[in-house]
Amino acid sequence: MTDAATRASSTLSQRLDRLPFTRTHLRVLTGSGIGWALDAMDVGLISFIIAALAAQWSLTPIEASWIASVGFVGMAIGASVGGLLADRFGRRQVFALTLLVYGVATGASALVGGLAALLVLRFLVGLGLGAELPVASTYVSEFAPARMRGRLIVILEAFWAVGWTLAALVGYFVIPASENGWRWAFALGAIPAAYALIVRWGLPESARWLERRGRFSQAESVVRTFEAAAGAAAAPASGRPAVPPAAATSLGQRLGSLWSAEFRVRTACLWLVWFCVNFSYYGAFIWIPSILVAQGYDLVRSFGFTLIITLAQLPGYAVAAWLIEVWGRRATLSVFLVGSAVSAIFFGTATGAGAVIAAGMALSFFNLGAWGALYAVTPEMYPTSLRATGSGWAAGVGRIASIVAPLVVPPLLFAGGAPVLFVVFAVFFAVAAAAAWGLVDRRGVALDDR
Repeated sequence: MTDAATRASSTLSQRLDRLPFTRTHLRVLTGSGIGWALDAMDVGLISFIIAALAAQWSLTPIEASWIASVGFVGMAIGASVGGLLADRFGRRQVFALTLLVYGVATGASALVGGLAALLVLRFLVGLGLGAELPVASTYVSEFAPARMRGRLIVILEAFWAVGWTLAALVGYFVIPASENGWRWAFALGAIPAAYALIVRWGLPESARWLERRGRFSQAESVVRTFEAAAGAAAAPASGRPAVPPAAATSLGQRLGSLWSAEFRVRTACLWLVWFCVNFSYYGAFIWIPSILVAQGYDLVRSFGFTLIITLAQLPGYAVAAWLIEVWGRRATLSVFLVGSAVSAIFFGTATGAGAVIAAGMALSFFNLGAWGALYAVTPEMYPTSLRATGSGWAAGVGRIASIVAPLVVPPLLFAGGAPVLFVVFAVFFAVAAAAAWGLVDRRGVALDDR
């Protein structure tokens, strides 16, 4: 890139970074966040639905495991492909498409009459869900001013707690209410199909992506809209930079670039963190309602415990959102992962309702705070031309762990019960905490717009 191109490119970046938080930023954040919450609602609902269907359909533990795992197979593929598509076709387009795919598939799940059909639809749900999450975090990060970017991504991730809480409410009030309660729960998951249209037409495309694609006038228009919302004077138009469009880089080159000398350490550490966090999070939280039922609590009471445990996610996100701009990305992520490891050990050995709830709330607090920090740091590891690809492949590797985790829970429970199971989760959290220190901390630094 020439010096003139670099100056012009950085001008757009600097104009975005110098803005205060405006209603336009809020629209991007909440528009993406609502989609995120609906995603969480879908993932959360399946943990309650598995517990209900295990009794209603007389499922074996392995069959119940596959209801969760087949969705994560779809998520692994969706995350990897979604990031590549978002770097090629745009953040907003792919974001809307993924919401549509998984919303329709979730609604159709309400009509199934057997396990085979449900597994097929859960795979399709996973495709949409897996692609949406890394694309949404990339999208918001590219609009957020540098000084508050990490905080805004953690707030975006906090919408996950809202969605999971909605799932817990549906699990507690709707699913046990009738024999078809699980069908009504799936029907509620069709809401994203309608919301996809709002996303498609209501949110702007990423100005950074537009510039990389050579669509300079559109990028300028988007930036001016944000400046107008802030009451800032638009910068004088500069010469159009001779930025090669992202399409000039092939799929193979983009994937190879993730392992170039510049990025290989951060890619390896990022993939390891994603793998370990996914394994422990989904292994634990997908199975918590069923584990509580196995420990002698009835369905309604176990769902009630899970609802209370879920509420601790929101303060976890709030503390992480504050610390991530104070301590930085790596320290915040590592501390919350260590807290998750300790909480997992306490949860596995807890006896009595009070201890179970307290340990579960601590696990929710630290684990979801760690998720917020992870989603904040991930898009910052790569330049604009690789950002969605890098984020999507990290998430895709993580989904491999989420496929495996629900399948290994039954044999681990059989071998050593909850104490052994949650010690294993604690070890994975500890490994992730160590790997976090191999990431690059870009607190307060402008995004790399190469």
